[in-house]
Amino acid sequence: MTVTTSPTKWHRPWFWLGVVMSIVTLVCIGGLLLDHRTLLGVNVWEKPLKFSLSTVLYAFTWSWLIGQLQRYRRLAWWAGTITAVLWTIELVIIIGDAAGGAQSHFNVTTPYTATLWSIMGASIATLWVVTFVLSIILFRNSIGDRARNLAIRAGALIALLGMGLAFLMTVPTNAQLADFKGISGAHTVGLADGGPGIPILGWSTVGGDLRIPHFIGMHALQLLPLLIILLELGASRVPLLRDVTLRYRIVLIAALSYLGLIGIVTWQALRGQSIVHPDALTLAAAAALVTTGLVAVGIVLATRPRTRTFAEVPVPELLDAG
Repeated sequence: MTVTTSPTKWHRPWFWLGVVMSIVTLVCIGGLLLDHRTLLGVNVWEKPLKFSLSTVLYAFTWSWLIGQLQRYRRLAWWAGTITAVLWTIELVIIIGDAAGGAQSHFNVTTPYTATLWSIMGASIATLWVVTFVLSIILFRNSIGDRARNLAIRAGALIALLGMGLAFLMTVPTNAQLADFKGISGAHTVGLADGGPGIPILGWSTVGGDLRIPHFIGMHALQLLPLLIILLELGASRVPLLRDVTLRYRIVLIAALSYLGLIGIVTWQALRGQSIVHPDALTLAAAAALVTTGLVAVGIVLATRPRTRTFAEVPVPELLDAG
């Protein structure tokens, strides 16, 4: 008997956006090496490089997810296409401004920059709404067993939360309101944007940075499905992981811990505290989160149903089975 397998399906608009952004990533790396202009203290190509890499991951993930859907496929296709187009609009503005040495986000200095920022704002808001629709569609579909479904659905919802946290950055700071100079909003809390930061990521090393919870939240869409992939691969070597209920519980703990992590880094950023200089309160919260997660995993492992091997089955039961 010949076994046939269906080819992997992809949502083409997101797929091709991922391909294009892979090429743009290489262009940005070239710009980083050859163009030494700076904006807010960093190379002008760092920001588009970061967005390009993030888009590659995000695009291929959504392309694959939409391609696996069995229900509401047409609605999902259109929702995916709209999100891909809106994402492209934002990227064009970001990369175009970077090439011209101008600030894209929060910039209302001139009518032209204010128009671009308004377009970006409208695109981002619409993108959030349409992504919410896509997340609901994921809940109406099954992509594998319950553990895999949980990883995908939780990843999508947490990513939606991460996208929403970006709106915290659009609120003008007190300093901007007191002395407005055409910039309305900021990444950094407690200090002006443009200070020392982590290379490439750009996250402030001297103040709070709201890009951190935004970034961590959005990429739950990749990290939680990656966890279930690792658990499924590990099942071939670790019999314990063949139990779908066990995998489901581990993913649930991971998802709740991930939410806790987002809560901690958001709280840290809003207090104006750098990610690399946590205070005692932040460290205590992080320690409590890690401890709770590990204890929960330990309880799950300790209370799992014990599967008996052939050698452990009593002889009478074997005879009865025969």
